[in-house]
Amino acid sequence: MKTVVFSLVFMLAGFTAMAQDTSDLVEIGDVMSINVPENGSFTHIHFPRKNLIIKRGGIADMKSVHGNKVVVTDIKTKANGNTIVTLKRKNGRKFFKHFPSVKADLESALAKGELKIADSSQKDEIARR
Repeated sequence: MKTVVFSLVFMLAGFTAMAQDTSDLVEIGDVMSINVPENGSFTHIHFPRKNLIIKRGGIADMKSVHGNKVVVTDIKTKANGNTIVTLKRKNGRKFFKHFPSVKADLESALAKGELKIADSSQKDEIARR
């Protein structure tokens, strides 16, 4: 009976450790770039809806965010294991002239190519500025 309990505890600890591996992928202050996905619409980066952008006087052109460098400002892990990151533009400007930050589902956005982590040489260059 003890061996069953111990094995269950170790399995549970292993699953918990695996769920936390993705949060080690990025840290607060890391630089990423936004890439337009193949289908042209972002599903894992949560930009505001187009009608809300237009109501606030912005231009709802998703091509304008392609290639933007963004900085991770907050990382939260949900109960289901998904990591949600808050992103701000590196140059200090707002998205669509009115939105200072956006949120993204990290694992899904990286897998679909919507976000790309800057390599270490880019991080070093950005840190020198």
